[in-house]
Amino acid sequence: MDIHGSTVEFHGVTRKFGNVVALNDFSLKIKPGELVTLLGPSGCGKTTALRILAGIDKEHSGVVEIDGKDMSSIPANKRNIGMVFQAYSLFPNMTAQENVEYGLRVRGVDSVARSKRASELLELVGLASQSARRSTQLSGGQQQRVALARALAIEPSVLLLDEPLSALDAQVRSQLRDEIRRIQKTIGITTLFVTHDQEEAMAVSDRVGVMNKGNLDQIDSPSHLYNKPKTPFVAGFVGLTNVVPAVAQSKNEVLVLDQVLDISEHAPSLVKGEEVKALIRPEAISIEKAAKGAVVITKSFLGPMTRIGIDVGLHDLIYVELTSKEAKKIDTGDHVEVTISSDSVMVTHA
Repeated sequence: MDIHGSTVEFHGVTRKFGNVVALNDFSLKIKPGELVTLLGPSGCGKTTALRILAGIDKEHSGVVEIDGKDMSSIPANKRNIGMVFQAYSLFPNMTAQENVEYGLRVRGVDSVARSKRASELLELVGLASQSARRSTQLSGGQQQRVALARALAIEPSVLLLDEPLSALDAQVRSQLRDEIRRIQKTIGITTLFVTHDQEEAMAVSDRVGVMNKGNLDQIDSPSHLYNKPKTPFVAGFVGLTNVVPAVAQSKNEVLVLDQVLDISEHAPSLVKGEEVKALIRPEAISIEKAAKGAVVITKSFLGPMTRIGIDVGLHDLIYVELTSKEAKKIDTGDHVEVTISSDSVMVTHA
């Protein structure tokens, strides 16, 4: 197969639906062979960006380029883009092999060549033994693998994945996301992935872009996005975050749950005495049993980790995550002493 990574660029792309701005001056460069995910809630603009790149939708202003070529006047069927949707859209009367061959047949590829390419791709996605089965005889995960193979069969310049796993159950979703990453890395195809699932985004991506009301709040590696969020929205959307009232003690220090923290790395411009909010990751909180103080209210077993909800006298519980082995030492009703590390604390104005 002759697939290579292309460069994709959005330059100041804006798209409106009536008075609603779906994309606002959206700019992004995806490097050859890179997998970038746009992550965000419904209506944030992530799917609009993907549809504009595909040529299904049209920008009001700005430019989209593939390998430096302006796509504005290029129709969708001439952009050489492969797409996989949430709905598999396979032909029920065709076998897996015939579904994968379909795009090649439309393009006039001879039967020997398209059969060979389809067989290679079904082997790549682990379905060579299912090639003669109709799509209706395949499981949801298998159908999505066929859809991926079909998208790759035309040797596209770019692969677009629009919520491709959201219709699958949790175990299949986890397995298939790893398969998608393996296949993407094997082929080296430039890929734009769209999802609302932050775990999915963090697991498969070279970089993740968090979308918020048509704006790209931050684009970064998964680890940097989690550990160094640039906005409160990013901090709140990527992983669980406790929001705790705090008071500025100086331009670099805040008082949080009776502890003074140096948050100079994450602080806005603070004024002493100002009421602010501290955004605290669960892993930034440690607890020890105590004779009095905060009270453990809930314990949620999450496999290797256990999430513990603690009443510290606020309106909401705060949550800490411990290894399940450590959590065995803590029971609901226990009093605990809460200690916060400033490393994963971000402050925003109240």
